[in-house]
Amino acid sequence: MAGVLVLVLHSLLGSNAQAAVLPEDRIDILYHGYDGGGAEIVGPSVLVRKQFADTVSVYGNYYVDMVTSASIDVETTASAYTEERTQTSVGIDYLTGKTTMSLGATTSKENDYDATTYGFGISQDFFGDLSTIGLSVSFGDDIVRRNGDEEFEDEAKRTRYGLSFSQVITTDMIAGLNIETVIDEGFLNNPYRSVRYCTQGDASNCASAANESELYPRTRNSDAIALRAKYFLPYRAALKFEARGYQDSWGIEAHNWELKYVHPIGDQWLVEAKYRQYNQTKGADFYADLFNFKEATNFRARDKELSQYTNTNIGLGVTYDLRTGFLSWFDRTTLNFYWDYMQLDYDNFLDARQSDNRFTDTPVAPGQEDPYALDAHVLRVFVSFWY
Repeated sequence: MAGVLVLVLHSLLGSNAQAAVLPEDRIDILYHGYDGGGAEIVGPSVLVRKQFADTVSVYGNYYVDMVTSASIDVETTASAYTEERTQTSVGIDYLTGKTTMSLGATTSKENDYDATTYGFGISQDFFGDLSTIGLSVSFGDDIVRRNGDEEFEDEAKRTRYGLSFSQVITTDMIAGLNIETVIDEGFLNNPYRSVRYCTQGDASNCASAANESELYPRTRNSDAIALRAKYFLPYRAALKFEARGYQDSWGIEAHNWELKYVHPIGDQWLVEAKYRQYNQTKGADFYADLFNFKEATNFRARDKELSQYTNTNIGLGVTYDLRTGFLSWFDRTTLNFYWDYMQLDYDNFLDARQSDNRFTDTPVAPGQEDPYALDAHVLRVFVSFWY
């Protein structure tokens, strides 16, 4: 779930939807928190942006995740753990005429995983600045380790290509299309996670089960396409809509949609509400909650994120614009509070605690457990300064 928070932070860094305008000078100081499914993730983040000569904008970001996890995977196969992940990002945007070029790099470190990502993007305005097209590419190089096993070390490489197009439809509406292709290679699974297999009977009538390590393919190609639109209402409010489809070479198929409403109140308040639903209608070809026997297939996984599931998200946000005189050395200061409630319902990932006598006095047979579900809360509180 830490990835969810990274995506949330990325939204604060801005986007290239309006390519011919550099981001404003800005400082964001953020506290984020996630609590759900036995996992807690908290930490701070600081982002600083600065323009030079009206043609260059640079930024730096420092982000921390402090993770305490006793999720269902950890409970059933391992011990609860605590770890810290630190991430540092730097980047530069260069504006020349109607063209913006961007370059960025990110490093992330934790006790058993190091990640480095660098990327380049270019966008161009045309047709009287009513249209923008963008191209991007990024490369990731990760090192995977396993605590308690000094001999284990592997790598994962990721290449991401993006194409975006945005168009001003009317004076009140703008729409955009984004296409993304990702190529993953190397060690792509969690070195601690395991799968269940039946030791007496088979998956349909299993008397007892054991665990063995997951085994994933070492390549994965994925494609996603998203349509986004924003409509400005007469009373200064706005509606935002997004629809996205996804599929990959592992057999996963998914789609999601989101509707957001933003409404100003007076000159200092801005409130927003959103509803988002993600449906993973098909899981990975090599996923199973319970395999018939040991080493039943060439590849095998029991990661719930590779199963069929639905994620429903309801979010509320409030922004308060402080009066200039309060902090006169800044051009503008805002206080921001965002809260998201997430409900995840898994179709074919079962609650293995119900068949484990460590968690219940009346265990059921493996494979007869109820589908797993979890609720989670995501909190973001940050202050933004423009200067």
